[in-house]
Amino acid sequence: QVHLVDSGGGFVQAGDSLRLSCAASGFAFSRHLMGYFRQAPGKEREFLAAVEWNNRNTYYVTAVKGRFTISRDDAASTAYLQMSNLRPEDTAVYTCATTAAPFKIATTAKDYTYWGQGTQVTVSS
Repeated sequence: QVHLVDSGGGFVQAGDSLRLSCAASGFAFSRHLMGYFRQAPGKEREFLAAVEWNNRNTYYVTAVKGRFTISRDDAASTAYLQMSNLRPEDTAVYTCATTAAPFKIATTAKDYTYWGQGTQVTVSS
């Protein structure tokens, strides 16, 4: 079965960087879009970024463009979210996700089927 494991979160200071990882198993990773979302307390889940199969194209929400970089290593079945210049408003639970169908592009939560367990990122001012 599909399994996504999020890791890499932590407590950092404003301006610091973090790299999140999403280890995947149970499906043809190289054929699937991988996305990252976050959810802050009291707020709705927010799409952040997605990377197509073979790193062909990437998608970012405006709020993180230029600060966050999504990538993937198909040989390791792992996706990454490199976050730099972190701000207190980036504090949230970050979760990776993938679609049920291969070669599907998606930038909204409803189009993703499988989710990691999430990892907490806390940014102190």
